[in-house]
Amino acid sequence: MFISLSAASPDPMYKQIADQVRDAIASGELAALERLPSIRELAEALRTSVITVKRAYLDLENEGCIVSRPGLGSFVAAVDPARLRERKLGEFRRELTRIVRTGAKFSIRPDDLVGLIRGIEEDHDGKHA
Repeated sequence: MFISLSAASPDPMYKQIADQVRDAIASGELAALERLPSIRELAEALRTSVITVKRAYLDLENEGCIVSRPGLGSFVAAVDPARLRERKLGEFRRELTRIVRTGAKFSIRPDDLVGLIRGIEEDHDGKHA
């Protein structure tokens, strides 16, 4: 599992960790019942505090994405991919709302944004064809 933290991100470190673990679960990179690094191991690997990783794991556990077993560690929970997809769509909606509002200040219409998205998709498809 590869997690990258950025001090330049507006999100706190614990949220960056939780988001990336959640995304790895949604993409199948992390499978159900797969053991996660211990809090201490991940904190050392990321050069962050144990408290930061503990907060991320606690949030993931509260969401039902992971389960912790005392003495055994933390494991990926059996998660409904549709639920994770809906959550991600909500995140996209919030971000797109912000982008549309900012664009409106510069006379950038939603149609312009759709064109940009299609161009990005074409660029992406062309690189993987």
